[in-house]
Amino acid sequence: MALKIQETLSCSGRSVCRWLGLNRSTLRYAPRAVPDKKKLLEAVIVKMSKKYPCFGYRKITRKLVEQGWAVCKKLVQRVREECLKVPAPKPRKRRQGISTGLPQQAKHRNRVWAWDLVSDHTVLGGKLRVLNLIDEFTKECHCIDSDRAIKATDVLSILEEAIKEHGAPEYIRSDNGQEFIATAIQQLLRDRRIKTIYIDPGCPWQNGYLESFNDKFRRECLNRELI
Repeated sequence: MALKIQETLSCSGRSVCRWLGLNRSTLRYAPRAVPDKKKLLEAVIVKMSKKYPCFGYRKITRKLVEQGWAVCKKLVQRVREECLKVPAPKPRKRRQGISTGLPQQAKHRNRVWAWDLVSDHTVLGGKLRVLNLIDEFTKECHCIDSDRAIKATDVLSILEEAIKEHGAPEYIRSDNGQEFIATAIQQLLRDRRIKTIYIDPGCPWQNGYLESFNDKFRRECLNRELI
């Protein structure tokens, strides 16, 4: 930048350094070229690291010393970190449901329903999943369905039974679980004109009524009973 200003204004380096508040030695600084021997040594370190991928920098250093190279462990460690660094994995982008309604407060029965899955294990170590469905206004639990696995088709039949017994809600609130954003579920909700409210990822407090119910259900049932 300083050199570019000096060329543009055709002024001395002393003036440029005074205007920019730089030391004159900074303007004249030129990085030293890397010696050819060091470049060769770094190439040998990389080559040997690829040949012995299970070796750490200490073993690689020992191998180089045995071959007659004058090298220290810190140099081998630095070259390996710079040249053989594995890129960090990109976070997987999860599919999210599209909300068709705004967050609503339950002001009467069948205004807002909420559902979620709770996971547990049986005594023999098998997996257990429980689907809870509640009405946020009455706090009534419409369904507690348990099975080894609950798929989108199971959620579909459970929802249809609950609608037959209690009527259809105006809104239904849930997280972005695969069971709740499946195409079959979305189609049923559209057919019933039920609007969806999907909470933001990592924000369970947005589904506070059901999370409170799940907490009591776990403490008073799952944690006390042997299944």
